[in-house]
Amino acid sequence: MEIYSSEEQQVDAIKQFWKDYGTSIIVGAVVGLGGLYGWNYYSEKQILSAEAASEQYQAILAGNAQNTGFMTEAAAFSKDTSQVGYQAMMDLMLAKAAVDAGQLSEAETALKQVIADKPDTGLVMIATLRLARIQAQQEQLGMAIATLEQVTDPAFAAQRDELKGDFLVRQGELDKARLAYQAAADVGGLTASPALQMKIDNLNKA
Repeated sequence: MEIYSSEEQQVDAIKQFWKDYGTSIIVGAVVGLGGLYGWNYYSEKQILSAEAASEQYQAILAGNAQNTGFMTEAAAFSKDTSQVGYQAMMDLMLAKAAVDAGQLSEAETALKQVIADKPDTGLVMIATLRLARIQAQQEQLGMAIATLEQVTDPAFAAQRDELKGDFLVRQGELDKARLAYQAAADVGGLTASPALQMKIDNLNKA
């Protein structure tokens, strides 16, 4: 739960960044290109697209808590928008809603879309960690561990290694799990996940 909580904080931070600056970043990039190459029509079209995506994204978020059709709206938004940053954020939310609804295949599809789109390193790493967790939930532990190997950003190393240790414990590979947990601890995992020390202690007693 500590790992998931940490991921949620990271997603919330990125979500807030896109809320505050997403449209400005997209518009600024497009205007810059427009000034450089004279793509005036293209620039105007992209600016309008970014603004529309921002408004629709905020509208779906605002109605999320009370909206029983959230998954349908989120899927439609993700499919139709050309703004990759907003699309990725919505796909992460869609995946979470799908997991809550027990629709793991839909969640897996949404997370793989985030990974394929490569909108932002942090979002890709979070999506990869969650994809591995869903695969493990479906008892695809070998595949889940292989998926974790795609988590290469050092900022996510502790989460990756602790999760790998969890999967190895479930496979009965306790020596490898102990190494994975220790690797997580060595890169600061104990700070983010107090339960990690308990996991290490339990294996040392085994």
